[in-house]
Amino acid sequence: MERWSPDSWRSKPIVQVPTYSDPEALADVERQISTFPPLVFAGEARKLKKLLAQVCAGEAFLLQGGDCAESFAEHSADNIRDFFRVFLQMAVVMTFGAAMPVVKLGRIAGQFAKPRSAPTETIDGVELPSYRGDIINDIAFTPEAREPDPRRQLMSYRQSAATLNLLRAFATGGYANLENAHRWMLGFVKDSPQSDRYEKLANQITETLGFMRAIGLDPEHHHELRQTEIYTSHEALLLGYEQALTRVDSTSGDHYATSGHLLWVGDRTRQPDHAHVEFLRGIKNPVGLKCGPTTTPDGLLRLIDLLNPANEAGRLTLIARFGAEKVGDHLPQLIRAVTREGRKVVWSCDPMHGNTVKAGAYKTRPFDRVMQEIRSFFDVHRAEGTYAGGVHLEMTGSNVTECTGGARALSEADLRSRYITYCDPRLNAEQAIEVAFLIAEKLKKDRAAALTEANAAE
Repeated sequence: MERWSPDSWRSKPIVQVPTYSDPEALADVERQISTFPPLVFAGEARKLKKLLAQVCAGEAFLLQGGDCAESFAEHSADNIRDFFRVFLQMAVVMTFGAAMPVVKLGRIAGQFAKPRSAPTETIDGVELPSYRGDIINDIAFTPEAREPDPRRQLMSYRQSAATLNLLRAFATGGYANLENAHRWMLGFVKDSPQSDRYEKLANQITETLGFMRAIGLDPEHHHELRQTEIYTSHEALLLGYEQALTRVDSTSGDHYATSGHLLWVGDRTRQPDHAHVEFLRGIKNPVGLKCGPTTTPDGLLRLIDLLNPANEAGRLTLIARFGAEKVGDHLPQLIRAVTREGRKVVWSCDPMHGNTVKAGAYKTRPFDRVMQEIRSFFDVHRAEGTYAGGVHLEMTGSNVTECTGGARALSEADLRSRYITYCDPRLNAEQAIEVAFLIAEKLKKDRAAALTEANAAE
């Protein structure tokens, strides 16, 4: 294999990158960022890899979710708190319902760049560069706004640092205390059909904590009951920014991307001889790989060999995104190839990207198709004797109306009321919690079936 360095990607073909009009200004920004403190640390990335190794072994479940594309305009403490609160609710539902640890991995504090299907878009006869995320250009449809601006990378770094600071405070400062489970309920979720289910679960948790306190196990003396761990992830798309935040770990001598704990390569940039795979293969963070309908078994195995040549458990997460109707056509053959070759991977389901449809002027995702893809993902793994290890969601803690369906049966007519995404439609808090209940039920059922089979074999 060719020698790797943080800039070896620059000698490879590359797609889905902007063209900057001032290369010197871009180079100056990248030099500045290379001197900034890391956003995350190598030890944190190693700890996440160990947790993902537990997922790989079927001993934990991966919950990955967050914004489609973070924006500068929506950056506020309230939005971060609401996301964190819903994420905690989902994790508690899964953990308590399935009796299994949940690894919490946000699409946050770095998810600013987006691949696009076309380099330009046309509105009313005017053609301009496509919006590629706030780290690159602005969503406003003007020539000035759509011009790629390298200084936006500095704003992205600062916003990521502020977001991480608040997330860490929430995770360790008492907000995540399980005794606060009732207080995590968002106002609009309290009035939803899901509220009774969550209230019942919260009451069970309260009763369990009361029992634990009675026998001497209380949150004051057991930090795992009052704190939690949350990690960050994003698509590694803007490689100059990623390289600028790559550091050598002083304890191991290895290179780590310090822009996030886990970085993934997308369905549009996973060419094995291109720049994005080249960059990811050399960093020691855990990494992800999107697998779509065009992924072949041989192609997937080649990418696995590049991204995880040591076959290290927890290093590589395969994020399957096919569409509800295509899971059965594609996923089984990929699972069989990976299993046959003995590759250690985490299998995760992205039920969002393959289920995007047009509804008038809006893109949306029908909730029943999202749920169908998740069910099919679990069913295929059950049939193949492998472990459905995670879910990857585009979601928000805000009360948006971007995906139709769900407990409130949002219709296409409802989309216009609170459709605020900068890119793709996201699940709102209520829909995300409904997904969590479905997954908890599937995990519980699969665990019971496996136990029955094991007892029968004895």
